[in-house]
Amino acid sequence: MRYTPAGLPALDMRLAHVSSLQEAGQTRQVKANLKAAAIGSVAERLVQQPLGQDLRFTGFVSSPRNSKQIVFHIQDFQPIS
Repeated sequence: MRYTPAGLPALDMRLAHVSSLQEAGQTRQVKANLKAAAIGSVAERLVQQPLGQDLRFTGFVSSPRNSKQIVFHIQDFQPIS
């Protein structure tokens, strides 16, 4: 956890996604790693979650200035039961 110049808590992390789906009649395995960030109360809640826990995130994807990478900005999350 770090703090922005404005004093807001911020958390930078990497998310791992694994799933399978049907495409053209065949099962396809989907795996992705994505840079992510959370700010404010979401970061404070997220830092208390155990590593490796399955969570469902909502948010948006953006690309920082002058960068070819994308970052998923987490706005909320829920544990997956």
